[in-house]
Amino acid sequence: MSAPGAAPTRAGVITAQSVAVGYQGRPVVGGLSFTLDPGEALALVGTNGSGKSTLLKTLVGLLAPLGGSLDVLGRPPGGSPRRVAYLSQFHAAGFVLPLRVRDVVRMGRYANHGLLGRLGEDDERLIDESLERMGISALADRSLRDLSGGQQQRTYLAQVLARRADLLVLDEPTAGVDAAGQGVYGQALEAERARGAAVVVATHDIGEAAQASQVLLLAGRVVAQGAPTSVLTADNLLDTFGIGLRRLGDDYLLAAEAHGHQHPEPPGFEAHGHHDPAGHEGHGHAH
Repeated sequence: MSAPGAAPTRAGVITAQSVAVGYQGRPVVGGLSFTLDPGEALALVGTNGSGKSTLLKTLVGLLAPLGGSLDVLGRPPGGSPRRVAYLSQFHAAGFVLPLRVRDVVRMGRYANHGLLGRLGEDDERLIDESLERMGISALADRSLRDLSGGQQQRTYLAQVLARRADLLVLDEPTAGVDAAGQGVYGQALEAERARGAAVVVATHDIGEAAQASQVLLLAGRVVAQGAPTSVLTADNLLDTFGIGLRRLGDDYLLAAEAHGHQHPEPPGFEAHGHHDPAGHEGHGHAH
């Protein structure tokens, strides 16, 4: 990040300065300042209601910033829809229409051609490649309705990959995905970053956050931000979640919320204190 007043050495994919985000004029979290460059990943970590999903929706232009300055791919949020791939927590279309897995992944190419545009050989190749990268090629002709929750999530992740976007904005991308699916997701994300795509991901998985370039801990405010090694400390996580720091040895694996989520205790579980996190953003997890 450039020093105050210094000219940036290169254009960031995202540049946020003192940004506040929220709904209907009411802020959920403010004081957001960060720069994200090509190939970097920013992990947003916090409880429900902490501002993670609100910030993601603001980055893609679904919500207007309530204050500050926010630049995404050189334009205001939502100004470059072809260059952004957004994975939300809810995917209603797959349950309204009788779509096959391939149909859902194909939607990732519509931003380049339009809903009625004709897809070419290169598009079909990208679709096939995305199915393969998420390990669901064998499910391509299956109805989305017939799949497990984890397989459905892999399908939506393949749709994001097929987009070949410059910015990936992902809200709880591994929700409901088994360990094998998380593995292929992690490899796919590494490949996306290697080709120069930037990633912003909201996650409860501390292990996933540790792989990011930057971490932003949110609790209705900015608890800490910076490199994972300096941000993902026991004290910061306690300040963010209040309860349920789960660890095995010295490696923090998961931070569970004090409300709404109950997980079996793994070996080496340590609970630190108790705190009732404030507020909800009006949405839940798509498990």
